[in-house]
Amino acid sequence: MTPLHDPAVRVFASDNYSGVHPDVLAAIAAANDGHQIAYGEDAYTARLQEVFAQHFGEGAQAFPVFNGTGANVVGLQSMLPRWGAVVSASTAHINVDEGGAPERVGGIKILSVPSPDGKLTPELVDREAWGWGDEHRAQPLVVSITQSTELGTLYTPAEIRALADHAHARGMRLHLDGARLSNAAAALDLPLREFTTDADVDVLSFGGTKNGAMLGEAVVVLNPSASEGLLFLRKLNMQLSSKMRFVSAQLIALLEGDLHLRNARHANAMARRLRTSIETGLAEGSIRGVGFTQPTQSNGVFATLPGSIADELRTTFRFYDWSGATGLADGEVEVRWMCSFDTTEADVDAFVAELARLTSR
Repeated sequence: MTPLHDPAVRVFASDNYSGVHPDVLAAIAAANDGHQIAYGEDAYTARLQEVFAQHFGEGAQAFPVFNGTGANVVGLQSMLPRWGAVVSASTAHINVDEGGAPERVGGIKILSVPSPDGKLTPELVDREAWGWGDEHRAQPLVVSITQSTELGTLYTPAEIRALADHAHARGMRLHLDGARLSNAAAALDLPLREFTTDADVDVLSFGGTKNGAMLGEAVVVLNPSASEGLLFLRKLNMQLSSKMRFVSAQLIALLEGDLHLRNARHANAMARRLRTSIETGLAEGSIRGVGFTQPTQSNGVFATLPGSIADELRTTFRFYDWSGATGLADGEVEVRWMCSFDTTEADVDAFVAELARLTSR
C-alpha cells in the first residue's frame, strides 16, 4: 500500500504523532497466531500481570484499556464514591485535555489548583482539600498528579511520597496519570516502582501509546483497598477490549525488556538536544527572540517566540501553541515542542536551522 503521507515531513507537535515501534508491531503479529480466549482471559494478558508485578511489585494488578483518557476515567471512578471529587493541577490532562470526560462520563468533580510548573504540593492540595462532611460540597477524596507533568516537569520520589502521606493523612487517595511514566523513569534514572509503589501511590495510569505502542494503556492498581469495581467499570466505560491479547502484547513488548526505557531515553535526549542547540544559537546570536518557560526535564520543550515566527516555522514543522499562557509580550506566543522515540538528530538540527533562519532575518 502506498503511504498516505510524506515521510519527509516531521513534526514536533505531539509524541502521539509518531508511528509504532517495529518491535511492538512484531509483538502484535506474533500474538495473531491462532485463537485466544476473549476479554482478557488470554495468555498474553496473564503474562502482562507478571510483567507489571516485576516493575511495580507483587500485588500490582493491571487492567489494559484502549487510551489514556479511558484509563484516567476508569481508574478515578474506581477510587471514588458518586459524591467524590479530585484535586488536580489546573494544567492536568484530566482537567483541560479530556473533553470533560472525567466529569461528564465519569461523574467526577475536578477541583483544580493553579500551579506554575504543573506540579502539586501539599500546600496547593490544601487549597481545595476541605469541606468534608459538608453536604453542599463535592467531597475531595482523591489527589491526582501527572508524571511527567503536562509541562514536562518531574516529581522526585520524595515529592510524591510527601503528597501521598499528605493525602492519606486526610483520608484521601493518590492517583497518578502516567501517560509519560517511562519518560520520567528514564529522566530520573530510577525503576518505575521507586516513584510509584514505593512512594505509596494508590492507582496509576500507565501509558504506552506515546512511547511506541499502536494503542494501549493500563490502569494499574497498587493498593487494592483504594480501588473498587474496575472489572465492571472498564466494560461500562467501553474500555474492555474483546481481543485484549493485542493490547497486552504491546505493553509486554515495551516492558518485558527495556524497550520502554530506550524509547523514552531517546525522546528525552532529542528534547535536550533541541533545547541545548537553541540555547547555543541564542548565545552565539544566530537565534533571536526565543525564551523558555519551563525546564526541559523529559521530552518536551516549552518556549516563547514571536507569533509571526511561530506561524512561519509551522509551515515546515507542525507544533502547537500552549493555551493559557500568561505574561507574554505583545505578539509573543508560548509553544510546546515535543520529541518522540523516532525523532532523529537530523529532525532536530533541521528544526533549529529553520528557527535560526527565520529569527535572524
